[in-house]
Amino acid sequence: MPLHTKLPEELKEADVIIAGGGLAGCVVASRLAEADRNLVILVIEQGPNNYGMPDVVHPALYPRNLFPSSNITLFWQTRKSPQLADRSPIVPSGGTLGGGSAMNWMVYTRGQRSDFDSWKTEGWSADDLIPFLKKLETYHGKGDKDRHGFDGPVNVSKGTHTCSRAEDAFVEAAAKLGYPESHDLQNLDENNAIERYYRYVGLNGRRQDAAHRYLHPKLQSGDYPNLHVLVEKQVLKILFDGQKRAHGVVYQTNPKWLANPEYLATAYTAQRQVHARKLVVVSAGANGTPGILERSGVGDAKILEKAGIDVLEDLPGVGADYQDHHLTLWSYRTNLTPQETINGYQDGRFDLEARIRNNDELLGTNGMDAQGKFRPTETEVEALGPEFKKAWDRDFKDAPNKPLMILALYTCYYGDHSVLPDDAEYVSQANWTAYPYSRGHVHVTGPSMHHPVDFDTGWLTDEGDVDVKKHIWAYKVSREMWRRMPIFRGELAATHPRFPEGSKAAVIEKADGPVMMADDERIEYSAEDDKAIDQRVREILSTTWHSLGTCKMAPRDRKGVVDGDLSVHGVRGLKVADLSVPPENVGANTGNTAFLIGEKAADIFGKELGLSKEEASLSQPRL
Repeated sequence: MPLHTKLPEELKEADVIIAGGGLAGCVVASRLAEADRNLVILVIEQGPNNYGMPDVVHPALYPRNLFPSSNITLFWQTRKSPQLADRSPIVPSGGTLGGGSAMNWMVYTRGQRSDFDSWKTEGWSADDLIPFLKKLETYHGKGDKDRHGFDGPVNVSKGTHTCSRAEDAFVEAAAKLGYPESHDLQNLDENNAIERYYRYVGLNGRRQDAAHRYLHPKLQSGDYPNLHVLVEKQVLKILFDGQKRAHGVVYQTNPKWLANPEYLATAYTAQRQVHARKLVVVSAGANGTPGILERSGVGDAKILEKAGIDVLEDLPGVGADYQDHHLTLWSYRTNLTPQETINGYQDGRFDLEARIRNNDELLGTNGMDAQGKFRPTETEVEALGPEFKKAWDRDFKDAPNKPLMILALYTCYYGDHSVLPDDAEYVSQANWTAYPYSRGHVHVTGPSMHHPVDFDTGWLTDEGDVDVKKHIWAYKVSREMWRRMPIFRGELAATHPRFPEGSKAAVIEKADGPVMMADDERIEYSAEDDKAIDQRVREILSTTWHSLGTCKMAPRDRKGVVDGDLSVHGVRGLKVADLSVPPENVGANTGNTAFLIGEKAADIFGKELGLSKEEASLSQPRL
């Protein structure tokens, strides 16, 4: 099998080198291999081979990928921020073959039509991209048949378990507040509604990550001898010739995978080169791709000079305009049973080996059965103040396709289970902003991999504090929903705002059932209550793992890094294909957009390389 931890001596060059074996990189490699089996393709991934890893293939185990001990997750330390109660958030990203698709929450959501159209790039409109959205998936849902695909490599289904009581409770409570259930919230046009969600999980309960669905079947078939994957190796930089044409990469062993930690210094000095005859593609993600470009001399000249790196191409957009969908998690007490949540896999109650051996159906869920794309009413907009209304009127009022926030119920408690006040099943309400105004950056500080990254998320730094106001509104809406749910048994005080004494919005720690029944009844909040919510948002705001936009597809004079063909401005033979390229955000979990970018990129690259399209002889297994 052409999967290596050491590059074979005879493989000194390839036709195409893909720096990063994440989600989009796997797609690009697979599709190019299908188009021409004589094309020599080399994928270089800094993390391990993910094939068959329990924490990858079993969906219910995904919270374990947030454990600091995880070997398949990268944890990016950020700057301390006064807007975040002087915290230094940590942003995870995929650290294994398959990238984010191998360790994320597996939520199947597509962007909106207006999202793709907002990219204002020829060939990237929603109508242009629908064929690629269909191409990647085998859809097992009930949505619009003309908007979905039915023979792609990635299965979209409910998996092997649905917590129907939680799903029904969420959908019915939202309906009471005016948010109806949608037939297909992922058709690019539906909005301001709830859906019983599908996920990137096969009918057999296995995760549908890009490595297992695109790459591994080809690597194991023996039919693609020219498709090579090198794991546990970090790409340091791109090699260029005198005409600024990319012709290879410099890489080194990832010290994380050295047999002896004393060899750390050796890893950083024992650099190797491999050459590309035709093309180099960088696909290291929105957090990793800027570093590869900058260490190669492509980036903002001022930043490169400060880092001691010779400037090859002054491109100020590299590493700029970082975005993430800001997340707040609020925990609730329920009357759900242990077999209705996935908490037992995190807190040690379940015998993991026995459940895997017995193929427990609960392993085949991500714990997220219902979610919605939400917009406020005009009355609610007015109540959020003039700064918010100004932003709303400019960017949302006349754009009904755009959700303000996305709200979801997860049947899992994300926190320290040992400090929970009782043995009830606590679960999480996830609220995140679809189109953040805040921007950050990610840059190198030196020419070596051991130099720290200058990473500032920029969360809640927007003018007028509009982003935090979004979370205040979403907290109130989701809390109204929760207090109407049949599964409601209280609020976990430790995760909620510290409301002032005597507040009508005070936390209810325990209840015998729903406490609000009338459709027109609402929790009353004072100005002091709003301040308490604001403070708590700043204390707990976190990441959705949706890093995006750091090498955006736009003209150079708009801080663009790549053009519509994903070619890096100012150099030749170098492409970028990952979530660093979207110039504007999407109102959805970004996994689908990463799959889409991979499919579109492979089509672009294949045409430029003059490849004849052949149907792969290896049929994808239908799960």
